[in-house]
Amino acid sequence: MTETFQLDGEDVPFAPGQSVLQAALSAGRYIPHLCYHPEFKPHGSCKVCTVKANGRTAASCTLPAQAGLNVESETGEMNDLRRTLVQMLFAEGNHFCPSCEKSGNCTLQALGSDLGVMTAGFRHFYPDRPVDASHPDFLLDFNRCILCELCVRASCEVDNKCVFALSGRGLTKHLIVNAASGKLADTDVALTDKAVSVCPVGVILKKRVGFAVPIGQRRYDQRPISEQALDDAPRPSTASGACAACEGTS
Repeated sequence: MTETFQLDGEDVPFAPGQSVLQAALSAGRYIPHLCYHPEFKPHGSCKVCTVKANGRTAASCTLPAQAGLNVESETGEMNDLRRTLVQMLFAEGNHFCPSCEKSGNCTLQALGSDLGVMTAGFRHFYPDRPVDASHPDFLLDFNRCILCELCVRASCEVDNKCVFALSGRGLTKHLIVNAASGKLADTDVALTDKAVSVCPVGVILKKRVGFAVPIGQRRYDQRPISEQALDDAPRPSTASGACAACEGTS
């Protein structure tokens, strides 16, 4: 018999080793999230996927699914928290959506739209983060980095290059390139690297393909992120309900 937990009053089945977020997505139940990626072990850096489980808040991407767990996600309290987190991310960096070529394909922008973020909420920091255009194939716009670490993990764990890393702590934490010069041109990053395709915002951009897809035809122009995320979620592939795509990610 498949074990279940409660998500907003409904039973959600789960496979051993799945997190609450993984189980919810595979069951067709959307929990807003930002830094989670099904190909990597969740690490709960952004906290946008926070839920209330048995009365206590927790990041659903790292919370193990357990039988009898009572999870609250689609509530005014949780969505207010998520809106505040998204507003903080917008305020911390330089996000000029109308002129960004990632607009319409940006996870942060799409999440803000889905959550109904209509105001800045906080005074913007406007940090000084110079663009790195040294590489012939890529542009690095550090202004948009949300410190999700996906490029860092992809470069180390998949590409075996460790081109990217995070440096500093707290307000000084920022993305860096592992080269003595600090320039992307002095690394062995390549067009085929996983790291260059996982950025959820507009930090790592391929040159000479900007705005190739017109506004109105981009990923989140067509359908909201809540629907896209369910399309992308791994689904059970065996009769037992085990999620093969999720194995090794929990």
